[in-house]
Amino acid sequence: MQTQLFKWLLVTGFLLCLHVTDSLTVHANDERLVFVTQDKTETVVQNNQEEDLPDLDGGSESSTRELQQPVDLRILQQRYPDVFFLRGPTDQKRIALTFDDGPDPRFTNEVLDVLKQYNVPATFFVLGSKAAAHPDIIKRYEADGHAIGNHTYYHPNLVEESDLETLEQEVTRTEDVLNDILGYRTSLFRPPYGFLYNELVEKLGDMNYFVIAWSLDTLDWQEDPPEVIASSVLDNIHPGAIILMHDGAESSGDRTNTIEALRQIIPTLQEQGYKFVTIPEMFNIPDRK
Repeated sequence: MQTQLFKWLLVTGFLLCLHVTDSLTVHANDERLVFVTQDKTETVVQNNQEEDLPDLDGGSESSTRELQQPVDLRILQQRYPDVFFLRGPTDQKRIALTFDDGPDPRFTNEVLDVLKQYNVPATFFVLGSKAAAHPDIIKRYEADGHAIGNHTYYHPNLVEESDLETLEQEVTRTEDVLNDILGYRTSLFRPPYGFLYNELVEKLGDMNYFVIAWSLDTLDWQEDPPEVIASSVLDNIHPGAIILMHDGAESSGDRTNTIEALRQIIPTLQEQGYKFVTIPEMFNIPDRK
């Protein structure tokens, strides 16, 4: 009797061990498969974002803007009054909304929708790399009555490059892309990060460009709440203001707060009697060569 009981316990223990081992193997395999699948999915999404939305060649706004500006924009305006524009005439309540770093399919069309809602024209300084990828948005800029300017092809820090050849290549390549889409060559240029020095301004003048800076920076690339972005404009507005905003962003950036801020900025300033105009309208200059 004792012998039979011992055999029965031995067989039962052996079967139990087999069951536990099998369960652990299945569980381990399940975890491994889930991990690999998730990692692969995240990699594909990340690669797609990077392919569709190239990051700024000169570095992010937040990191590069911390560098010391090579030449104060006000000094450049004084040195090159016929080429470099910082602020419009102050005898009329006219202001210009300007946007950089587009076109961006995630945000630009919503920006355009808000501008259309309030019947406001603006000026968009576009990257050639993004224009080539999204010509339909470039065409919408024009169809909606906005002015279009050149913001280089890949957004380099032109001062760090310190090379007139780099400037010419970046500007000409973007000019060619826009000409293919629009049928004309823009005469408006804005430097990435607002970084320029004398020789670069002179070169742009030789290339028949008007260089457009700004007098009111919203710092919307910091992605502050819409109320903060709106206050940066409403608390500092002045006749002739050129307002800097962004309709484009890096792959990790978000311009949703910029869009919401526009819904506060535009009607408030319209009620205060300000008129929104494009850069060519403000300075009575041609928008094309």
